Amino acid sequence: MRTQVVIIGSGPAGLLLGQLLTNAGIDNVILERVTKDYVLSRIRAGVLEEGMCDMLDEAGAGRRMHAEGLSHEGFDLAFDGERHRIDLHGLTGGKRVMVYGQTEVTHDLMDKREATGGVTVYEAADVTPRDFDGEHPYVTYRKDGVETRIDCDFIAGCDGYHGIARKSAPEALLKTYERVYPFGWLGIIAEVPPVNHELIYANHPRGFALCSMRSNTRSRYYVQVSLDEKVEDWPDERFWDEIRRRLPDEAAQKMTIGPSIEKSIAPLRSFVAEPLRFGRLFLVGDAGHIVPPTGAKGLNLAASDVRYLFDGLRDYYEENSTAGIDGYSERALRRIWKAERFSWWMTSLMHKFHDAGDFGQKIQEAELDYLVHSRAASMSLAENYVGLPY
Repeated sequence: MRTQVVIIGSGPAGLLLGQLLTNAGIDNVILERVTKDYVLSRIRAGVLEEGMCDMLDEAGAGRRMHAEGLSHEGFDLAFDGERHRIDLHGLTGGKRVMVYGQTEVTHDLMDKREATGGVTVYEAADVTPRDFDGEHPYVTYRKDGVETRIDCDFIAGCDGYHGIARKSAPEALLKTYERVYPFGWLGIIAEVPPVNHELIYANHPRGFALCSMRSNTRSRYYVQVSLDEKVEDWPDERFWDEIRRRLPDEAAQKMTIGPSIEKSIAPLRSFVAEPLRFGRLFLVGDAGHIVPPTGAKGLNLAASDVRYLFDGLRDYYEENSTAGIDGYSERALRRIWKAERFSWWMTSLMHKFHDAGDFGQKIQEAELDYLVHSRAASMSLAENYVGLPY
């Protein structure tokens, strides 16, 4: 079997890259180790930058997002018992973000791929990229006891932090940077209306809280917890009591509570691998970098990686130019590190670090007070939140 590009992983990054390539007439095959239903069961972030939305439109998969997504022009910062709105639209010259769940993005891209005849192999075991340091790379995988080889021109590793793509990179050439945070997010989804029409990020002496949503009738809420906490120790009643403690009284009193339909604890980390290209193998999205979710950058960073790689591959096939793929890693990493900085800063600003004590809490509150009363500081926050240009 032969194709032009093998894509490992059928999350949003792999599907988006695959659809853009398909639309451009570039053959590609996606290999996924789990089932389609398992991929769709993953619940992830849901704040999309305009650049990500534009790429979904370019892929032909943006119709439902525009019909059902929630366009947001700002969000609230809550601290010291008060809420302060960050006017994203006014501070950035008219930009917005879109609240639309990653599961829905994945579903839309899967539907588009099936409608346009794209090939995805689910339950592909032992996927292995080979000979990517030469001119003739290929990928092997096993399905139903049969091993298959796919010869190709390029391999895109869109298979996440734990995937095979980064593990296949030569250790001598790979350098990683990482910070693991001493807390996690306990998150729930409940079929209740959101407490506010826009997100609320709350800094509180008890810890961080976030009020988000998936729709006008489905809410997504988070509270900061220690890493030794267990989900089973957090019945719904305890969660609702805790998040209301961390919000200003007005918001706490407005909050509608109800049974959770999903509950989990996610650890937080910052991670970057360099470079993102090894011969004819490219790392894309979480395969090459992780950000804490505080800045809403994970999915959006994957989209910018796809933008740069797709442009490079298209130029290679249409213009016989290698400039785009040769510059992929440097170009992507420049934007990645800016997003890593912003996500780290938001995490440091909003969370309780126990070793910082009362002094650290007061410093956070002073910085937040400066942030909401300085237009220059607010503009910097807004510019990064809506997404830096590609």
